[in-house]
Amino acid sequence: MERTDPDNAGDEARRGVGAGANRADGADGADRAASGAGGGVGPARPAAGAHRGVPASAARAMTTFSAADLEKQRGVRRMKLTATGLLLFVALVYVLAKWAENSGAGAWAGYVAAASEAGMVGAMADWFAVTALFRRPLGLPIPHTAIIPTKKDQLGVSLGEFVGENFLSQDVVRQRLRAVGIGSRLGAWLAEPQHADRVTAELSAALRGAMTVLRDSDVQAVVGEAITRRADAQEIAPGIGKMLEKVVADGGHRRAVDLVVTRAHDWLVWHDNEIMDAVQGGAPGWTPRFVDKKVGERVYKELLRFVTEMRDMPSHPARGALDRFLTDFASDLQSDTDTRARVERLKGEVLGRGEVQDLIASAWTAVRSMIVSAAEDERSQLRLRVRASLLSLGARMAVDEKLQRKVDGWVEGAAVYVVTTYRKEITSLITDTVAGWDAEHTTRKIEAHIGRDLQFIRINGTVVGSLVGLLIYTVSRALGA
Repeated sequence: MERTDPDNAGDEARRGVGAGANRADGADGADRAASGAGGGVGPARPAAGAHRGVPASAARAMTTFSAADLEKQRGVRRMKLTATGLLLFVALVYVLAKWAENSGAGAWAGYVAAASEAGMVGAMADWFAVTALFRRPLGLPIPHTAIIPTKKDQLGVSLGEFVGENFLSQDVVRQRLRAVGIGSRLGAWLAEPQHADRVTAELSAALRGAMTVLRDSDVQAVVGEAITRRADAQEIAPGIGKMLEKVVADGGHRRAVDLVVTRAHDWLVWHDNEIMDAVQGGAPGWTPRFVDKKVGERVYKELLRFVTEMRDMPSHPARGALDRFLTDFASDLQSDTDTRARVERLKGEVLGRGEVQDLIASAWTAVRSMIVSAAEDERSQLRLRVRASLLSLGARMAVDEKLQRKVDGWVEGAAVYVVTTYRKEITSLITDTVAGWDAEHTTRKIEAHIGRDLQFIRINGTVVGSLVGLLIYTVSRALGA
């Protein structure tokens, strides 16, 4: 029955796919239908644009027929048979009407013949128009036919330009996003505890992933360099001087002094023999031994008395002298050029030591471990605070119109930047994808999806042509009468 259809005349025989498509059923049928010329013998040809970076899935989508595609194709064939059957019917009516007219059946035969003749003309004209979209009618090289297979790439370019001009323009993007009201919707969504929990979990996973990807050596080098550069760029003596001045003024250093003199007193008590031996060992060799011993005991007792009095007397003169020394030193750190220069040299020497650099570098390891542990623990302060912040932000965004407008502005700005900056890349995705489709398989798949509706054009053309022919014949007879 397919051979009686003008759509398939010479074309199915040339492609050799008709029989294979009729036998196709399910996935096996899809493979046979996608195999192309030769009735499915041999592997399917690769997509034409595979070398152009078109995703393989996009190429496969247009070179394989699914079960749904095959069902649609069968529906197209049924509609083709219906349209062709109607054409044959009006042709038969025309033959019978002309026979009746020539046999003197009456005037009615002329009306029927005119209507059926115009119906045949309309049907054939619409058949040609529909067929010319997908293939060359009757296999003849008629200009401006087989539009889809021959103009596929140009259609892809036009589609990309259409999308770019009408969907990726700045005004369209802003208008659409403004109508959505992302700020208020996002706020209402975040205000729900389960949604805040989900976002917190996703952020924690992303944070853990980032900590895993980062190499410790790189981060340690960056942190060490940043700290060293920051320390080198800023003089520390004035800041230390101001801090020391405030500490002395508030009496904050007195506890440190108390601790030092207490520990010094205890040390003297525990090491009395060692101190006296050290004093005796430093005496001249010509002095008698008992004299050295007396001197050592005397020095030890005076030293112990001094430390004891300093520990027990808050108003001890040594404490006052220490207060004045610290006050003067704080002032020198802020104003004395030589003191400040010596502090800067000491700072450079300290930062340049390997031990200090190792300490700075090891700080990152401790920080990373702490962050990863907090991100993994659902009850950690980090995750609890993030969750609380998200809930608070969502509640504010749900009711604060000013904040909503600000969020909408951020989203609109980001979207506009993306579409204006990468519009060419986005439209080229459409163009390259269409260019990567195989022309024959693309034609067959498009026909399977829209061919059934196009066959109604043929049916309508037959009916409308018949009515117009009848009207013209009637008007002509009326004017001629």
